[in-house]
Amino acid sequence: MKKLLLFTMLLICGMVTAQAQKPAEIKFTETVHHFGEFSQKNAKQSCTFTFTNEGEEPLVINQAVASCGCTVPKYSKEPIQPGESGVIEVVYNGTGKSLGFFKKSITVRSNGAVELTRLYIDGTMTE
Repeated sequence: MKKLLLFTMLLICGMVTAQAQKPAEIKFTETVHHFGEFSQKNAKQSCTFTFTNEGEEPLVINQAVASCGCTVPKYSKEPIQPGESGVIEVVYNGTGKSLGFFKKSITVRSNGAVELTRLYIDGTMTE
């Protein structure tokens, strides 16, 4: 009976400890980047979104997908350890695109507590 009670208490303590750990948590310094106005002669624009893993588990970016082919995100496939930072580089190529205002989104999927985050870029391409 004492062994059963001890085993049950150890099992409960183990479960509480396992649940106490915070999962990975992605936190971006900004989720929107404004390019402002730029000339179609300089149609290729780039920016960097910086994030930190504020959880207690390694953070893995599973996917970063842009809303159209003119926008290309690049990210590290390596896990980001708790407290460390990473970046997602985004290149917008307006070559052959219409002049004027644009707004594009980048969907980031991770193993974080919030699995889906959207980043946005916008700007106005002029003649």
